[in-house]
Amino acid sequence: MATKRDYYEILGVSKTATEIEIKKAYRKVAMKYHPDRNPGDKAAEEKFKEAAEAYEVLSDPDKRARYDRFGHAGVGDGGAWSGGGMSMEDIFEHFSDVFGGGSAFESFFGGGRRSSASQRGQRGGNLKIKIPLTLEEMAEGVTKKIKIKKYLRCDACGGSGAKDSGAINTCSTCRGTGYVRQIRNTFLGQMQTTTACPTCGGRGQVISQKCRTCSGEGRVYGEETVTIDIPAGVTDGIQLSMSGTGNVGKQGGRSGDLLITIEEKPHPFLHRDGQNVVYELLLNFADAALGTSVEVPTLTGKVKIKIPAGTQSGKIFRLKGKGLPSLERYGSRGDQLVHVSVWTPKKLTPEERALLEKMRDMSDFKPNPGKSEGSFFKRMKEMFSD
Repeated sequence: MATKRDYYEILGVSKTATEIEIKKAYRKVAMKYHPDRNPGDKAAEEKFKEAAEAYEVLSDPDKRARYDRFGHAGVGDGGAWSGGGMSMEDIFEHFSDVFGGGSAFESFFGGGRRSSASQRGQRGGNLKIKIPLTLEEMAEGVTKKIKIKKYLRCDACGGSGAKDSGAINTCSTCRGTGYVRQIRNTFLGQMQTTTACPTCGGRGQVISQKCRTCSGEGRVYGEETVTIDIPAGVTDGIQLSMSGTGNVGKQGGRSGDLLITIEEKPHPFLHRDGQNVVYELLLNFADAALGTSVEVPTLTGKVKIKIPAGTQSGKIFRLKGKGLPSLERYGSRGDQLVHVSVWTPKKLTPEERALLEKMRDMSDFKPNPGKSEGSFFKRMKEMFSD
């Protein structure tokens, strides 16, 4: 059996931390490992539960005193929270003073967890969609209106699932609370646990006559247009989440989330390299030798750049700020790298061949790179030239 971590270490506080400091530390850890922010990440979910267990003990003066004196043994090794048996809803309801009521947690995730029995219908499932974006859209951000098929609230019953308001009655088993208490005998003695009412499923209400439109589910399958604001700087494969925009839950249950995966469309001329974009510029031998001006495409339109005489194949020109922004670092933006390749023709006319034959033995046409010109380190240096 693995050794349990120290509760103070889990929350990142000292043993002299105040109640306010412990609460603030727990909120920070919970936000970091919240399931909505780490979908499908079992390790994050376990750390989220581990933090809840630590806060359960350290936020209670009596339990904290026993823990300080006897360690995990003094609090029954976590008590009701040990063994991984707690659910996400248990955590949100048990610590509603941390997560609810306009807290930083609620504002960060776009809505707190509701705890009243009348609001606890079955949660709707998440929806997953993919949105293809061009590099230009990734660079500037974009708003998309997408039609999605999903479960919508039934207008006939307002989502209750009942024929009318008279068909909704208080559950006689839990008397409207939505939960029942049970007493368990453990080696530590009797322990009281709270579970969802088996009769009403945690809603606190039962329906005597179902809505005919939705057959009592409180929702119908249909289509909805969703407006999605995609920020600048997204990358291929990144997942965005819109809280409460997924399938509507049954009988007034809260909606699931809409999970949006970004797909990068291939660009006809540019390709991405982190925050930079790269353009392959093909020059003929004459332009590379004599110098010229050329137009190159960028994410914001064409720009003209000057090619100096004697430009070598492999030369890289940097167009500062013409790359992609960073989603994490505000104000950071990549560059566009223009990589030069001198085009060598595969077929020649007799006249072209004759001209090249004359130049073949001329002194200036013989390679003479010098001591370090053309070396790997030289090219690395040129990569960062203007």
